[in-house]
Formats: sequence, C-alpha cells, structure tokens
Amino acid sequence: MPVHDWTRVDDGIFHDFHCAWTTEVRKALNGGLLPNGYYALVEQHAGRSIPDLLTLHAGPEERELPSLAALPPASGGTAVALEAPRVRRRRTIAPLGLARRRSLAIRHVSGHRLVALLEILSPANKDRESSAEFFAEKVANALEFGVHVLVVDLFPPGKFDPQGMHGVIQQRLENSDEPYDLPVAEPLTLASYAAGPPVEVYLEHLASGGTLPEMPLFLRPDRYINVPLESTYQEAYSGVPAFWRGVIEGAASREPMTG
Repeated sequence: MPVHDWTRVDDGIFHDFHCAWTTEVRKALNGGLLPNGYYALVEQHAGRSIPDLLTLHAGPEERELPSLAALPPASGGTAVALEAPRVRRRRTIAPLGLARRRSLAIRHVSGHRLVALLEILSPANKDRESSAEFFAEKVANALEFGVHVLVVDLFPPGKFDPQGMHGVIQQRLENSDEPYDLPVAEPLTLASYAAGPPVEVYLEHLASGGTLPEMPLFLRPDRYINVPLESTYQEAYSGVPAFWRGVIEGAASREPMTG
C-alpha cells in the first residue's frame, strides 16, 4: 500500500489514524519483535495529542546519565557490527553539537529504564516555529540522556521545516544553520537516531505513493530491531472510515453529498 497524501484531510483525521498506527506498532513490538526484557507502551502528552511509543527495559531505574555499564544487556536485536541498518543515508553527529544539560531526567513512572522513543509527527509538530523547535529540542534531550529515537514524518516540508523536521533536528544537534540536503522528489522523512556520543543517524526519504521501508529502532548504540512500518501502516489504514479513505485517495470530495 502506498503512503497517502495526508494533507488532503484535516488534522483530526490524521490524528485518528496516527493513534491507530502507533497502537499497531506497539502490538508488533510486544508481539515478538522486541527481545526478552523489553516492552513498548504508548504515552500521551497532555495538551499536545502526540502519542509516543516508549520502548523500555525491565531493569533498575537510572538516576545518572547512562554509561556503557548501565546499558541493557547486549542480547537480542541485530548487532550493527554484523549487519548495518539497510538505509540509503547515514550521518555521524559529533558530541560537540550536543549541549549537555543535567536538569532533565527521562524516566518512566514504572521505574523501568527508558530505552527508545518512536515519534509519528502530526501537523501540529510543525505548524509554527515554536512547535518545530520544541520537537527538535525533545529529540535532542532524549539523545543526550542515551534514549534512542525513531522519527516518522509523512508531511512535506513547510515554512518552519523547509528541509523537513530532520533538518530542524540536525541543526539543533549540530548547533548550526547549515541546511539539510533534502531530496526534492522525496520530501517525506524517516530518521532513526542512535544515541552516542557520537549520534549516528540513519535516514530514508520517500514521496507520497511510495512504500514504507523497515526502519531501525535502536535498543543500544550497537543493537537494533527493524520496525515494520509498512504492514502496521496497512493495518491502521484499514480502519479509516470509507468516506475519508475516498478523500485521502482522491476518489471523493470532502463535501458531503446532497440529494
């Protein structure tokens, strides 16, 4: 199933799909993709309607910045050294680009260690400059504390993310105004960030009508699993109301029929 043009519908329609897709990914991860000791939860950010998928390890709560000894065990998942993620772009961001802050501690209320975040962007994440900056800061803070991040952005660049949201994130991480070279013909972005230092970034781009590739979700800087974005997208899309599927696919008008 091709990726659809979600700019054809209101934010609320995508939000409904967004929630369903996140749930399908959670089901896939907890259904056997995550190694023993890991689990995924959906988190709701009050006031922002951004459900994040949290990947946690059932270990003790960390009260300090993570060190190699504090990482989850090197078991399960795929070792980068044996098989690198199959993406078309990779970038290394040196630690000088990260502004260290010790005022933020990323933990889950269960006391289990937070390992990774999966973020499916909504239009509200980049509808104004402050929204785009807030999201980039959130990703940077997570990486700073050793939390890996997978970002899925199915919306084309806009006024406040002219090179896509990865471009905003990259500028934040590098503390630079250097623009990202987003492919013009493939403006949608999938970006997986493996916390370092340095931060390793694995990138794929596509256009509406393209097929979603699997993307790596890191459990440690040296280990990852592949997230089945295409199959979970299909499952979520099958629940979209028929009327709105027609609008999204360009087969129907947004205006209700009268007679």
